[in-house]
Amino acid sequence: MSPIDDKAMSRPGTLPLHSTTNARLPLAGLLALATTGFITLLTETMPAGVLPEMSRDLGVSETAAGQSVTAFAIGAILAAIPLTAATTGWPRRHLLLVAIAGFAIANTVTALSESLALTLAARFLGGIVGGLLWALLAGYTRRMVPPHQRGKAMAIAMAGGTVALSVGVPAAALLAKLVEWRYAFGIMTALTLALIVWVVAAVPNFPGQPKGSRLPLARTFRIPGVAPVLLVTLTFVLAHNTLYTYIAPFLTPLGMAGQVDAVLLTFGLVSLVSIWIAGALIHRHLRLLMILACVLFATFAVLLGFFSSAPALVYAGAALWGLAFGGTSTLLQTAVAEAAGDAGDVAQALLTTGWNVGIAGGGVIGGLVLGGLDASWLSWVALALLVPALATVLTAREHGFTKGELGSR
Repeated sequence: MSPIDDKAMSRPGTLPLHSTTNARLPLAGLLALATTGFITLLTETMPAGVLPEMSRDLGVSETAAGQSVTAFAIGAILAAIPLTAATTGWPRRHLLLVAIAGFAIANTVTALSESLALTLAARFLGGIVGGLLWALLAGYTRRMVPPHQRGKAMAIAMAGGTVALSVGVPAAALLAKLVEWRYAFGIMTALTLALIVWVVAAVPNFPGQPKGSRLPLARTFRIPGVAPVLLVTLTFVLAHNTLYTYIAPFLTPLGMAGQVDAVLLTFGLVSLVSIWIAGALIHRHLRLLMILACVLFATFAVLLGFFSSAPALVYAGAALWGLAFGGTSTLLQTAVAEAAGDAGDVAQALLTTGWNVGIAGGGVIGGLVLGGLDASWLSWVALALLVPALATVLTAREHGFTKGELGSR
């Protein structure tokens, strides 16, 4: 497979042979990137599934062990932008392999660690390479296919993260109960080593950007359309994680403490449907899909606020939540890539940082709500955060969330 020259594609009469409408997607390479996303997000969230066992084994409280998620998020927030900017000149596959190898180290140390301090250090390293990887994946995916296939390619490559949330975390929790939590991280190391071989075999290499062609960070942020996408990312993820992080204390007063896993499984399975819908429609309807995501999520928040005493409606709401959230990563990463153009990698780093700030901030906001009010207010706080997200999507019609086919603007 040869690299796609985006500039050549914009010149009349200069279309690569594989840019025809019936060109086949490079599935082996795209699935390798999806597996990279799967490992990235599962590594970040897996402590949530094994927290009781991890805290007991390390001899610390669950609150202290839960900081392993925070350490990962902080690493991603601090590293995504500077590391992406510093490595834009690296050959892309070399950078991809180095980052994946970082996960092998982080998960191995986590599996073997006997102290919380060492565990937190390993998780911080995981966050550093995770922030770099997540910023790298979208640009890599888009370079592997011609413009008319970018929507489907992004849906495939970004599906790994949603699969990790919907299947991976519950699987890790089950494994921790059946065997030991350390084996879950050991299995992640084995998967990572296999992934390195897969990437070498199936993912093409691309050159980095020449030094003179890189836009400074501030100029990237000022590109029309970039800031609106980043604002939507921050507010939408804040709303999501305010609820997702504290769904257990929200459901407990409703008499559904034993159904948390079932509610999250409903959310996760419908998220997979959302990914498929995004892949099928994103090429022509990115703006509409993002509007629907905000509206469906808001509907879920209202259902929880008014009808949370009815378990059937809670499950219906969880399905709406999954339908809203599953394809969002694909939509937002595609939107910022379309807006940023040649500055796509730096824009993806900004988006990755905003996403992780949303993860960490959702935990903080939800904690403050629980500390000062009660769990029923979580849905209303999420709804309030969705208002600026929806307003921004609706108003960013010229840049950011525009109408028309991808690659045509």
